[in-house]
Amino acid sequence: MSVLLVILAASPAQWLGPPPPVPAKRVISLAPSLTETVLALGGRDALIGVSRFCDFPEVAKLPKAGGFNDLSVETIIALKPQLVVVAKSPGNQKAVETLARLGISVLALPLTTVDDVATAMTELGRVLGRDAQAKTLVGELAAARLKERNVTVAKPKLVLFVVGFAPLVVAGPGSFAHELLEDCGAKNAAEKAPTAYPTFSLEKAVMLAPDVVIDAADVKEGRDAVEKLGAMKKAKWVTVPTKALLHPGPALAKALPSLCELVR
Repeated sequence: MSVLLVILAASPAQWLGPPPPVPAKRVISLAPSLTETVLALGGRDALIGVSRFCDFPEVAKLPKAGGFNDLSVETIIALKPQLVVVAKSPGNQKAVETLARLGISVLALPLTTVDDVATAMTELGRVLGRDAQAKTLVGELAAARLKERNVTVAKPKLVLFVVGFAPLVVAGPGSFAHELLEDCGAKNAAEKAPTAYPTFSLEKAVMLAPDVVIDAADVKEGRDAVEKLGAMKKAKWVTVPTKALLHPGPALAKALPSLCELVR
């Protein structure tokens, strides 16, 4: 049997291994964004395991089956899932392919852009037998974005969205944070970066001279060094107001207005 059973032609989602039953009733989710999506779809009863990063109260007592790139194949097999859902990544490809060879259905979903979020909601809704709920979530996200785009912004602010300080990692083009900043009428200071999450030198950050710096880093080590730099001293520094803005999931719809308030 081919490890890759099917690649959806119209979607970046990938299915590996045998097809799961629909609706799937024994699901392991190995990314907080995907777990959040399953919960928002009303699929809590289907979850039998999550990643160690999934800290939602609803899944606190569920077995932990590893992280993004260090999936615990042994734990997953022991839980006998009908479906394993992972964030698509080169780092977990080997483990995912192992699961597929062992006859376990795997759905690998990219989680970089806002469109990826909509795809994840749609695909999970389908496999969980919750298409109507998925359609509602996708519509809510689209409506929230459209509402913010229709707000007139006199002078777009230049915003640096920082996800790590040591080294300095920021949200670049192709990231969902970049797209949300555009929805707010702001300009991403890192819009010309070559990747979605580039690493910047301190010198390069200073040259950008942002109006606003959004601190979305989990670890604050290194922030002082960046904050004390010339042009950075003049910027308005704010902390991301909700963890929902760190997870490419359905909660982005409700979190978007709080981001826009920071950058207008």
